[in-house]
Amino acid sequence: MSETQTKSSRKAQPIPLGRASWTSGFWAERFAACRDVTVPSMGKLMAEDERVRWLGNFEVANGSVQGRHRGPRWNDGDFYKWLEAAASLLAFEADEKLAKQIDDAAALIAKTQESDGYIHTDVQIAQRAGQDLPRFGNPMDFEMYNMGHLISAACVHHAATGKTNLLAAARKAADFLAKEFAKPTAAQARHGICPAHLMALIDLYRLTNDSRYRDLAKTLLDMRDLVEKGDDDNQDRVPLRKETRAVGHAVRGTYLWAGAADVHAETGDASLLPPLGAIWNDFAAKKVYITGGCGALYDGASPDGAIDQANITRVHQAFGRDYQLPHSTAHNETCAAVGSVLWNWRMFQLTGEAKYCDVLEQALLNSVLGGINLAGDAYFYTNTLRRLDPMPVELRWPMARQKTLGCFCCPPNVARTVAQSSQYAYAASERGTYVVLYGASSLKTDQIALRQETNYPWDGRVRITIDAAPTGEHSIFLRIPAWATDASIGGEPARPRAGTLHEIRRAWKQGDVIELDLPMPVRIVEANPYVEEARNHAAVLRGPVVYCLESTDLPAGVRLLDVHLPRDAKLSPRTMKELGGVTALEGKGFAAERREWSPGQLYRDLSPAAPSREFHVVLIPYFAWDNRGQSEMSVWLPLA
Repeated sequence: MSETQTKSSRKAQPIPLGRASWTSGFWAERFAACRDVTVPSMGKLMAEDERVRWLGNFEVANGSVQGRHRGPRWNDGDFYKWLEAAASLLAFEADEKLAKQIDDAAALIAKTQESDGYIHTDVQIAQRAGQDLPRFGNPMDFEMYNMGHLISAACVHHAATGKTNLLAAARKAADFLAKEFAKPTAAQARHGICPAHLMALIDLYRLTNDSRYRDLAKTLLDMRDLVEKGDDDNQDRVPLRKETRAVGHAVRGTYLWAGAADVHAETGDASLLPPLGAIWNDFAAKKVYITGGCGALYDGASPDGAIDQANITRVHQAFGRDYQLPHSTAHNETCAAVGSVLWNWRMFQLTGEAKYCDVLEQALLNSVLGGINLAGDAYFYTNTLRRLDPMPVELRWPMARQKTLGCFCCPPNVARTVAQSSQYAYAASERGTYVVLYGASSLKTDQIALRQETNYPWDGRVRITIDAAPTGEHSIFLRIPAWATDASIGGEPARPRAGTLHEIRRAWKQGDVIELDLPMPVRIVEANPYVEEARNHAAVLRGPVVYCLESTDLPAGVRLLDVHLPRDAKLSPRTMKELGGVTALEGKGFAAERREWSPGQLYRDLSPAAPSREFHVVLIPYFAWDNRGQSEMSVWLPLA
């Protein structure tokens, strides 16, 4: 066994789990909902087996009970994501009941795992029933994906508790993968579907210092180059190192690019940086929604418009063409938003550049939180930017949040992301401390202790107090969001530049205070004219928060499609108690007189401008919609 750990090339290092925590306000409320509602209710659901099985599949696989596999093949991975969320909570406060629940699950996993480390209940149940179903016989069986999430959960569990029971199963699984894929063949090369295992193996390497896991991650990444006649649905039509665009499946893509960033950080493989940079530039400039969502199409075809039509394949949850960002039919799977957070977090660590933090916050605050209701127990699989009644087309996912979903991958992904959200607030380097996300919080590391006091994201004033000062000179890097063009820092002679990490370097002492002001005027935003559905429309933002119009707030007789926004709209913030104290925006809107369409009428002559009436318009944060019953909603509004 090799125990040699190379020095990571990351410019910014994440803070160990539990060292940063939310103390009050917006993010503390989201964390409390996750702790008190999301994780307990999801844990209870995963013990049931009426529609699908999670825990029950492990019991059938190890022979404790009789039955069949229920649910998608990736259900094991969804259960491991819930374990990761639950384990994350233990890093912040002790919970004997939850700790026992996790330990019981770890024992069940150990009982189910084969002696050589293989574990995948779908295949194990089939084999127990006498079916001729080989291991890794079908790339779409998600075996490696599931084991990857087991490894991730185990790393978090060990970091939070110091226990090794779940970690032992994870290492056995990783050792099995190392033996099984020691010398991958072209026939094995497509088994890296939805490659969460790349991030997991690098995490395991960082935890154990065992370089075999780092080397395995690189082997499994490089294995993808062996694929012959691949497709964009699995991100292998073009070898990663030759890719320049964000194409294909949004979840599988963002997971792959996040994993590749981790592999580069720990191996120094310089060939990975150019494609990651090119793909990100294409993603940020042409493929991401204003809410941070990505994966615009339910189903796409790729490569789009190819001369050789035999090469065109169906792509699920596709990025689509450049600037193809539909509103009503937007897919935007919640898992893709989580994938964007994971990828951008790693790109920031590699480069130390603020632009990745801006996209991370955009996705986390608007799309990840949009995937769960304010109470913390109902979920979106897809995240549309407009809901109409009736919708223009039939869509296969519900347009209202659900307690359960036939494919349950998104809910535990949201749970683990919110449970770990304070980890995205800070990062560290030899030079100093990065303040990445703003929110009332505390940080305690071996170098420094500090406190943030703020009502962000509703107010841009941030007060940072040094509670324990580092020795000698130390830099504090404050992220100045790209939208914060009038930011200021008390006592600093130079005004900080938007879209940068502003460095304050000095010898600090206990009690020192930094006063940061990020003014938050309401912004009326238009899209690139190539975004055809948004022509002559505008979206409303304040600070990092994207707003929408929900029909719940419209006066009688006004439909969402009647509403127009003035180009010079003056919108003012106010607290909205009925939505948990979020900041809403209100002002003047116009409702055009409706001219009804005849059934089946596709076109008609343009009529003279219809008279409009002024009314009081109320906009709410996008993440807070669909919390007050059935409604229509739109992020983009036509301009008056």
